[in-house]
Amino acid sequence: MALTMLNGLLIEDSSPPTLLHQISKTPQLDTFTHQSCFMQDLFAHFPEVLFIHRTYNPRGKVLYTFLVDGPRVQLEGPLARAVFFAIPTNEDAKGLAQMFQVFKKFNPAWERVCTILVDPHFLLLPTLTMEFPTAEVLLSAFHICKFLQGKFYQLSLEKQVQSVLLSSLQSTMCSATAGNLRKLYTLLSNCIPSTRLPELHSHWLLNDRIWLAHRWRSRAQSTRYFRSLEITAHLLSQFFGTTPFEKQGMASVFRYMQQNPSDKASLNLAVSPKDSHTPSDASLESPSTEQVVEARIQHSLNAICTGPAAQLCLGELAVVQKSMHLIGSGSEKVNIQILEDTHNVQPQPPASCSCYFNQAFHLPCRHILAMLSARHQVLQPDMLQAQWTSGCATSLDSILGSKWSATLDKHLAVTLLTEEVGRLLQHCSKEEFERRYSTLRELADSWIGPYEQVQL
Repeated sequence: MALTMLNGLLIEDSSPPTLLHQISKTPQLDTFTHQSCFMQDLFAHFPEVLFIHRTYNPRGKVLYTFLVDGPRVQLEGPLARAVFFAIPTNEDAKGLAQMFQVFKKFNPAWERVCTILVDPHFLLLPTLTMEFPTAEVLLSAFHICKFLQGKFYQLSLEKQVQSVLLSSLQSTMCSATAGNLRKLYTLLSNCIPSTRLPELHSHWLLNDRIWLAHRWRSRAQSTRYFRSLEITAHLLSQFFGTTPFEKQGMASVFRYMQQNPSDKASLNLAVSPKDSHTPSDASLESPSTEQVVEARIQHSLNAICTGPAAQLCLGELAVVQKSMHLIGSGSEKVNIQILEDTHNVQPQPPASCSCYFNQAFHLPCRHILAMLSARHQVLQPDMLQAQWTSGCATSLDSILGSKWSATLDKHLAVTLLTEEVGRLLQHCSKEEFERRYSTLRELADSWIGPYEQVQL
């Protein structure tokens, strides 16, 4: 079922895949690689800087997303800069070497890659440098920022100190001059206990080579850059990182990309006649009631919301359009179930839902949109918080800046730490597992309660 759905999504893509390699007849994928013609052309145009982002799912499988970066790339929109997706068989030297070799085989422009940006937890750097011998591998400014944010919350600092550090970090990332980076380095040295300071790797702030790859951006460009990557990371985590079934996760990613063609429209690439498509007879058929309702919902989103907010919501609507959902009504709340997820929707204005997306962004999620679709209704202005309506927020910065709260960042920091611990426990010996589990058990008992109430 999941394999059929995934293949169906790839076949329906207006830019057919040049590469699709998967080995598995189960909901899990042993290995997977994908690149469409558009993605291949995009990389051929902008091969100089390659940004690699990794997303882990509950089963420990990792999705590698390659994105183009650098001064020449002016694309906006989540996943607009994605040029390659891959799930290696194993995240070891052999598995990554195979993945990079497949990428190079289908992308002759790989020889023009000058810089590769990675996260601080990327440990197999020798494999990367061996496959891209002429490229310089650097830590990305975005991943350093997220790393430091997570550390600030892990240290349990005083609220005022934590607030000052987060504010200074954000300001420095948007204007990464040598002076600002030195000031942040000094601030960390003064605010962080000396015994914990090495954990932050603050010397990264003084490595000018890292920041030369980012410093060319203006403050406004830096803000848009970080927000765009924040949304991209969130979408990948939402679609792939929350399900143990890789096929289902990748189907969600491709479904989102299909439902957001505006990401592609911003790049004016030459299209050969063979890539053009003639509308089929099926496209001339009268639309169904569901299609009319969904088109009206899309229109109401575009009319009421700001552009980036509408884009986020349309990603949620894409999930609704391609999935089965059950709706049950109560006296005050509506229960929405999409696949295995069940959440409570409060339809009274402004509409709200118990899901992560709505709680984080306060925008209509897939569950609210499913309710509107089932009732043949559209989004109304009073269902949206005032600051999100069209005209009140004019840029991605103002839309997301006020909503990315400290509480949400804490949640993300804890999630990252949990994933790291889970991966470590999976690969350690039995004796080491028992020792580490015992330590976690004692910590949970002391923080929360005895074993009867706390299940690890």
